[in-house]
Amino acid sequence: MNKTTSAKSRRHSGTFVERTLTGLVRKTERALFAEEIARADGLLQRLDPRVKIVGLLSLVVTVTLSRNLFTILSVFALGVILAVLSKVPVRELALRIWLSALFFTGAIAVPVLFITAGEPLLRIPLIGWTITAQGLTSALYLTSRVEATATLSILLVLCTSWSSVLKGLRVLHVPVVFVVILGMTYRYIFVILETARDMFEARRSRLVGRLDGRERRHIAAGSIGVLLTKSFYLHHEVFLAMQSRGFRGEVYVLDEFAMHSRDWLALAGFAVLVGAAVWLGRQESLQTLLNLS
Repeated sequence: MNKTTSAKSRRHSGTFVERTLTGLVRKTERALFAEEIARADGLLQRLDPRVKIVGLLSLVVTVTLSRNLFTILSVFALGVILAVLSKVPVRELALRIWLSALFFTGAIAVPVLFITAGEPLLRIPLIGWTITAQGLTSALYLTSRVEATATLSILLVLCTSWSSVLKGLRVLHVPVVFVVILGMTYRYIFVILETARDMFEARRSRLVGRLDGRERRHIAAGSIGVLLTKSFYLHHEVFLAMQSRGFRGEVYVLDEFAMHSRDWLALAGFAVLVGAAVWLGRQESLQTLLNLS
């Protein structure tokens, strides 16, 4: 009995540190998983990064501005098809992207069902709240837009190496300041995660027994302060090291971009899809204007 209680106590005392370490390791594993997908022999992986950036981001903008639910759902279905053809596990998309987007969007979409004025559609028993047709339509638009744009955005990141994404942005004349900030942020995330993991492991190796809540909060606050100080110091050292090696903002990779026939065909296909989505997405608004006139 005493041994069981002692084991439970040890597990409980290490819960905070162990969960933190597990989360950090999982974040790193996700980054490695994304790099493996980017090297796979899929449809999007074969295309020039510039084509993927222009095509997928154009579809994202089109979905955001679309006023036709059928168009939004069609683009979302296209994203799923591209994921399958690009060897991106649909299960990973469902667990990491779709469920997360649905959870955060639902926090906004659910109240819209009840507070939007319009034709009553359904009354919730006991509480007496009424779901309106207009509220349901607004919630569907919001949720479908978020799911579609999240799917297209993650396909761009998963199917393209990060260095190629940055270089593709510069080729498309995105301001160098934006590209540098984006690239450094991506790298700093992993550096700080690694530093935090080392700090927690060092702290765990020096702890004996169980700490109370106040001491654990004190340690957590101190670790946050030390991590912040290290990040400022590291930022200054990295900046000086990059400047001494001739870095002036441009992103260079060994692979040179070259448009092939499949890239031109893919670019034309994206243009047709975007044009069709724009035309279909305006049909509802045009019909509404005609009815009002």
